Amino acid sequence: MEKIQDVADRIRTLEVKGARKVAIAAVEALQVLAKETQAKSRQEFLDELSEARETLFASRPTEPFMRNAVRFIIKEVDSSDKKKVGDLAKIVSSSSHEFLSNLEASRNRIAEIGAKRIRDGMVVFTHCHSSTVTHLLRKARQDGKTFEVICTETRPVFQGRITAKEMLDLGVKTTFIVDSAARSFMKKADVAIVGADVITSEGSIINKIGTATIALIASEARVPFYVASELLKFDPATLWGEYEIIEERSEDEVWTDAPEKLAVKNPAFEVTKRHFVHGLICEEGIIPPHLIIEVIQRKYPWIFQLE
Repeated sequence: MEKIQDVADRIRTLEVKGARKVAIAAVEALQVLAKETQAKSRQEFLDELSEARETLFASRPTEPFMRNAVRFIIKEVDSSDKKKVGDLAKIVSSSSHEFLSNLEASRNRIAEIGAKRIRDGMVVFTHCHSSTVTHLLRKARQDGKTFEVICTETRPVFQGRITAKEMLDLGVKTTFIVDSAARSFMKKADVAIVGADVITSEGSIINKIGTATIALIASEARVPFYVASELLKFDPATLWGEYEIIEERSEDEVWTDAPEKLAVKNPAFEVTKRHFVHGLICEEGIIPPHLIIEVIQRKYPWIFQLE
């Protein structure tokens, strides 16, 4: 369990950032657990997986991608009729490889689909850092398209700097702006593309704080606002009435030496309503957000069977 706790701590402290990277880190931790397990029976092994699940789930509230990854692997083990711990460990390994392989295929498919929406001469506006979005833009660049990017700094942790550096490495002309300048620069954009940490059953998305403001500004400026996301960021709990927890992070990220008695709030995420989303760019194509349940049922029906 040492590896599980280490990964959970790295997720909690934002050493591992981004929904996709968090999911991959959790899957790889389960692989290590299976390889190093000292369990003597099937039940002991299942108990270890259950403990690992609880530890990883507690590391960050807003991570359905990671939760779906962990649930998928545990489901594969639990539904097996194997009794020997060695055989069960092999199932963890094979299901992990299957998940990661499908994950890479999904990302490439999203990039292929989304890159078609980027035309020569376009200005793309984005917020925070999404490996799915930057992969999409990289594909557009590889296709020979010339475009510009405007990215926000994304306070208080400045994830926008990651996006800016990646775009410069691609040879893309990039403009880096303070968050509060978004409205002034949106008028220069042709399209806005952001990632997502969560897709809800209503088709709304949860993403880095400030995303809803970007969506509102894009709507005002009549700039199409797209969300690029793997479907496995869908949270099945929202179908049954649960609200996604919005993580409140440390006030020290905002002001390390704030005056005493000053209330400092630091929500990490927020909800962007589906009616602001022009389209959800996913591995199944560009879909209207309100069709999310239908598409998930077709692509990943097992999600609805998980507790």
